[in-house]
This record gives sequence, structure tokens and C-alpha cells, in this order.
Amino acid sequence: MLLQEPELMKRAPLSRAIALASLSAAFAAAPSMATAAFFEDSKATLELRNFYMNQDTRHSGDAGKKSGNKTNDEWGQGFIFNYQSGFTEGTIGVGVDVYAALGLRLDGGHNRSPDMFPQKRNGHSEREFTKFAPTAKFKLSESELRVGGLMPRFPAIQANLEGRMLPQIFTGGLLTSKDISGLTMNLMHLDRVNNRGSSDYEGMGLDMRGGHNKGINIKGKTTSNSFDMGHLNYQLTDSLSAGYSFSRLDNLYKQHLVNGVHTWNLGEQRSLRTDLRVARSKDDGRTNIDNKAFSGMVTYSFGFNKLGLGYQKMTGDTGYAFVAGTDPFLANFVANRDFAAKDEKSWQIRHDYNFAGLGIPGLTMFNRYVKGTGADLGKGNPEGREWERDFDVTYAFQEGALKNFSVRWRNSTIRSNVTKDLDENRIILTYKLPLL
Repeated sequence: MLLQEPELMKRAPLSRAIALASLSAAFAAAPSMATAAFFEDSKATLELRNFYMNQDTRHSGDAGKKSGNKTNDEWGQGFIFNYQSGFTEGTIGVGVDVYAALGLRLDGGHNRSPDMFPQKRNGHSEREFTKFAPTAKFKLSESELRVGGLMPRFPAIQANLEGRMLPQIFTGGLLTSKDISGLTMNLMHLDRVNNRGSSDYEGMGLDMRGGHNKGINIKGKTTSNSFDMGHLNYQLTDSLSAGYSFSRLDNLYKQHLVNGVHTWNLGEQRSLRTDLRVARSKDDGRTNIDNKAFSGMVTYSFGFNKLGLGYQKMTGDTGYAFVAGTDPFLANFVANRDFAAKDEKSWQIRHDYNFAGLGIPGLTMFNRYVKGTGADLGKGNPEGREWERDFDVTYAFQEGALKNFSVRWRNSTIRSNVTKDLDENRIILTYKLPLL
């Protein structure tokens, strides 16, 4: 049943309601405002995303206990509309963004969804689901305020945008200022999350994948309606940048995070990139979170190749803490595993190649292998050990009728006594049609 607008406004989070009201006001005021740039700078796309995912967990019991294969697989078609307006003229520019998406299930069975569609009580996936996220935006000089639907990508919180057919969306407010040359400042408050396989906005929780292996305990309510973040990033030179974040998931954890990136240009299509990340996470009232995380990646680029080496280490009483469903800001977070269990150490080797070097522009691929050891699985359990191998190949058509169409195959293999073994394939067909 469709909701009438007053009821929708009552059920929507505050930030979403503000965005809807601002959107209505912006259009109502359009005749009396200098709106030329609002429309002239507008962009709109329709993305068609066809997504197939197959997960063979190889056993359906607990980690390390073989009990027969279990396969999760699902196939769906997503339609994603994304409109971004320009800003009205004047001291304070006003604009509106609108994100709307529809997901249709093409194939899938009882109790075999890999988190692509909302689940019914009987274990079947819904045949379709929708997402809607309007955003009001206001600009003054080099500062911009956005209120409504947000897909943040900051070290403290990174929305998962490509892991499934439709992305993860948050509601809240984000203030970004670039008024000081070289310095970007961000203040953000989030109140609700709409996860990848869901139409509903709900409270934010802790990521507890393999939670017993991370040693994290929660007393009382497991979700929060408040995530706050302050973030600074300073471009010291053309080749060196540094950032600092403080974030808090109310009553669950607080975190300090420092990172730095340096790129050394070696000439003749060669460079060396160093990316270092350090995080300190503590409890905020209802948990026992206590974690120090160090991770880093050094990548050597030469010609059409990139070769990377990464290292990551967890110390403290628990594993790494981050918001459920998001991508943790760790060098060894890969397609499926984060290698962030209590006391876990891991290393990574990765190779990328751009086939433009062989005369095939648009074709790219990478291989990576990550191995983790030393995870604390609790008294009486063996040392936690795991590895993940990923292969990813993408071809994006460069011209002709298929321009803006891409084909991607992602293949992963995991062997672990920290979590379940896994063989996984994802096939993603994407076509982006510019509308404006």
C-alpha cells in the first residue's frame, strides 16, 4: 500500500523529512529565484545493473566443522536513477539531488539469498524492493551542507556501494568546507541506515561478522541512532596528504583514525605510493571494544602494471570496530574478509594490469592474495588462520553503441578456521545511460 505524504513524513527519519521539505521549497521558489545554473548544471543518469552472485560455503555448520555444502545464489536486475542539480545563484546556492532505485529478483530460492534482497519470514526473497533518497544541498563560498540521503566515503565510515546490486544509503547531514587552501574539513551526523538488501531505514549496528572471534560483547540494545564524525584532510604537497578523524557510534564505540598517503614520482611511468593507516577504538558505554589497528600498503607502478604489498596488525582486547555493512578502512579489507579478528596479523600481495598496454583499452584485471595468522579464537581453540584469493576482471566498452556498458567478473576463494570456507563468483553487467 502506498503511503500518503503526511504518513511518509511521519515515518521518515528527521533528516529525510528535512530533505523532502527543502526539495519541495526549492521547486516552489524556482520561479522567483535565479535558477539558470540550477538547471544548466544539472546531471541525470539511469544505471542498469544486472547482478548475479553465487556463494558456495562448502559447509553449513560453524567454522571448521564440515557438514555438507551449502550454496547461496541469486540473480537480479537493478534500475538506478541519479539526479544532481546545480545550485541557484545568490549568496547561498540551493540545490537538490534525488536517488531512486528499483531491484527486481530474476532468480533465487528458499533460504539461499546472499544478502541481495529483503527476506520474508519463510526464507524466500522479496520479488522486488525500492530505495529513495532525496538530498537538499546548500552552498556558501567553498562550504557545502547536504541534508538527507548520504553515501559517505570517509576513513571513519565508508558506505558499501558496489558489493551487491543496490548500495547502502544513510540519512543525516554533512558539512564540507574547503575555504582554507589545501584543507578539507567535514562534520557529519548520521541517524539511520538503509542497507544493501533492504528498503527500510533502521538503526546502525556494529559489524559482527565472526563476532565471537573479534571478542566483542554488547550489553543491552545492539543498535544506535547516532553516528557523528569530524574529519580533516590536508594536502601538504602535491605528493603528500594526511588525515585525521574522530567518530562515535553512540553508546557502542568511539574511534580516532590517522592516515597518510605519499606518492613518489620516479619518472618514465613509474611511481611508488605509500598508504599508512592507524586507528584506536574504545567502548562508548555498552561494549568492551578495545582495539589498536595498523595497516599499510606500498604500491609500485610501472608502465601498465601495479605491484602492491600490504601488512596489517590488530592488538588489544577485541578486534576492529566499524558500522555494520560498511567497508572498514583497512589495507587488508578485500572482497569478503577484513582480517580484523582479535590479535590477527595479515599480509597481502596484489598485481594490477591495464590491457591498454597490449592494445586493448578498457580491459583491466587484478589478482590479490591475503593471508592472516594469529587470530585469538578463545580458550581451547587453535590459532585462527585464513587466506583469501581474489581475481577481478572488467571490460568497459570504449565506443560505439555499447559505450558506457561494462562487464565485470569477481572470483574469490577463502579457506579459514576463523569463518566459513567460501568459493564465490559475482558477474556484474552495468550500463549507464546519460539523461542530462
